[in-house]
Amino acid sequence: MKIIILGAGQVGGTLAEHLANEQNDITVVDTDGEKLRALQDRLDIGTVVGGASHPNVLEKAGAQDADMLVAVTNSDEINMMACQVAHTLYGTTKKICRVRSPNYLKEQDRLFNRDHIPVDVIIGPEQLVTQSIERLISNPGALQVLDFADGRVQLVAVKAVYGGPIVGHELREIRQHMPKVDTRVAAIFRQDRPIIPEGDTVVQAGDEVFFIAAKDHIRAVTSELRSVDKPYKRVMIAGGGNIGATLAQNIENRYQVKLIEKSYSRCRMLSERLKHCIVLNGSAAEPPLLHAENIEATDVFCALTNNDESNIMMSMLAKRMGANKVITLITNPAYADLVGEEIDIAISPQLITIGSLLTHVRRGDINNVHSLRRGAAEAIEVTAHGDTYSSKVVGRTLDEIALPEGVTIGAIVRGDEVVIAHGHVVVEENDHVILFLVDRSKIKAVEKLFAVGIGFFS
Repeated sequence: MKIIILGAGQVGGTLAEHLANEQNDITVVDTDGEKLRALQDRLDIGTVVGGASHPNVLEKAGAQDADMLVAVTNSDEINMMACQVAHTLYGTTKKICRVRSPNYLKEQDRLFNRDHIPVDVIIGPEQLVTQSIERLISNPGALQVLDFADGRVQLVAVKAVYGGPIVGHELREIRQHMPKVDTRVAAIFRQDRPIIPEGDTVVQAGDEVFFIAAKDHIRAVTSELRSVDKPYKRVMIAGGGNIGATLAQNIENRYQVKLIEKSYSRCRMLSERLKHCIVLNGSAAEPPLLHAENIEATDVFCALTNNDESNIMMSMLAKRMGANKVITLITNPAYADLVGEEIDIAISPQLITIGSLLTHVRRGDINNVHSLRRGAAEAIEVTAHGDTYSSKVVGRTLDEIALPEGVTIGAIVRGDEVVIAHGHVVVEENDHVILFLVDRSKIKAVEKLFAVGIGFFS
């Protein structure tokens, strides 16, 4: 597939790395020649220096025969104009556009269509990050919570601790503990090494366990691996930008929310916009302010400013002063590798955005892609098509499907029914199959497995 990526920032560069490793024809466009040279030194890609929305630059990048254009520069306006130019002059088939401003996003149904601004897919990073944090607040004890099949199924990462009923026991014993709850452990990471779980796999304290279950069963399964935190009540947010303000607005009816923002004018605006949230003018890096606002009684502290260093320092301070859980927004991947135990969950906007982009870029009928463990692993939701003769999966039991090494099936969504993966389950046409890949290099093999052939015979 020939793909043009506009913008060589962290999102564009990471996306190029993912796609170049999957044998796509990639060209990256940016005004910064040094960034492009750095990418080209690592990846087998083409590069073009210039303005992303300029017709001559797009032509040089190969827009006239590109299958897809992905506009992820730092400018909403440049991204939108590039999609318009590619559509009007070159008839580019699929155009994906990153849009950050909530002023555009709230009008996206009216703005983005073939009669106005011809964009096929809108990616709103701030919305995606906010939704991710909301899921974490709703699921105490979880390190990551991912939605599949419109939220009916969730994949959850939990760190197993001493005292969890299943810790020190084989996985098959979960069914004995919870006969009415069906779940599947998709993968275990032990000291950063992946383990493909079997029934006799013993869970150890410190394991990072990824399990999949119907949404209503998540809390019950979590309790098998660790003592479940009480439902959160008090949330403190540092940073009143797009992410912090949207999060506060989305949760203020369900939690006691305090938001700290340095800009006085921004505080005035937020205090009028938010109905129940308490808005405070100041810095969450000031111990007296945190102490005055009872940080020790805070269930979740979220550091969501646009400065990584500030977020890390505020989170460490809040944790040391008694906050139960801290969630920290970190854009620099190098920092994410350095944070210690004091930061409970590091949120990467790039990886969340990449997952959403890959959903629309991958071959086959893929409904969801989530990037896990800083991009090393993936979870995907793919629709099974064909029949016994044309498909390698439809009409076969899960035991009969030749999955690539390191790939597990966690669940199947069939209409409104959630079917947790067991060996005897038969895949039917139009099933949504949820897979976990401990090694994302296996994605090509998965795409080939689910491809529909003509007269395929096993």
